[in-house]
Parts: sequence; C-alpha cells; structure tokens
Amino acid sequence: MPIEVVVYILTALAAVVVVLTRLRLSKEGGGAGRVSVGSSLLNIHTGAGGLALIVWIVYLLAAEDTPFGGEIAGIVAIALWWLVTIAGLLILVRWLPSKGRHATSAVQDSWSEGPGLSVLAHVGMLVGVVVFTFAYAVGSV
Repeated sequence: MPIEVVVYILTALAAVVVVLTRLRLSKEGGGAGRVSVGSSLLNIHTGAGGLALIVWIVYLLAAEDTPFGGEIAGIVAIALWWLVTIAGLLILVRWLPSKGRHATSAVQDSWSEGPGLSVLAHVGMLVGVVVFTFAYAVGSV
C-alpha cells in the first residue's frame, strides 16, 4: 500500500481520535479514569487537533506551487499534530493508579471497561504522527 494512502487513512483516524476524546471527556465528571483531567488540556487537545486537521488536509490537497502546499504549511501541521499527541498522552495520565489514604478507585463509563480504548487511540495517534512526520520528511506527501 503506498504511503500516501496510509497517510490519508491515518488522517481520518486522527480526526476520529480528536472528536471522540472531546466527546468522551466533555461530559460532566470528566470521563472514566482515576483522576480528573483539566479542561485546559482537553481544550489544547481539541483546538490543536482541529487546527492540525484543517492545515494538514489543506496541505495534502493543495498544489505544491501554492502557498498552502508549501513547506511552511506542512511544518505547521506536523507541529500541531505533535502537540495533539503530547496532549493526548498526558490525558492518559488519568488512568495511572493513585496511591494513598484518600485515593479513589477508577471511574468507569459506558465507552469501555478500563483504559484500553484511550490507550489504543492515543498510542495510535503517536504512531500516526510518526508516519506523518516520516512521509513529510521523505517528501512522499
């Protein structure tokens, strides 16, 4: 499978991760996990994810000789994707076990039992961004 096809598939999956993370954590109670994630981190994840998606799609679809198809758009999109990935991995902190006398047990929700879905999404996002970065670096997109 050509890397361009992989990049387009991973772009769609990255959009799903950004949207589902927002939906899952924006509900009252902050979603499942052991600790609550602050709204600032969720806003960074969603905002940077939305911008990354827009800039990346414009970069992928624009002709190379246009301002949006140039190196700057690709670099900005890659930087935003890395920001989303870091924020997403920090969001996974909510699943780390808490210790101590006042520690609470994990809160479950209807999405899944445990951190499996979150880990899959955000580690998958990390792999996707590595592929985006590689594809950009070798000039295949």
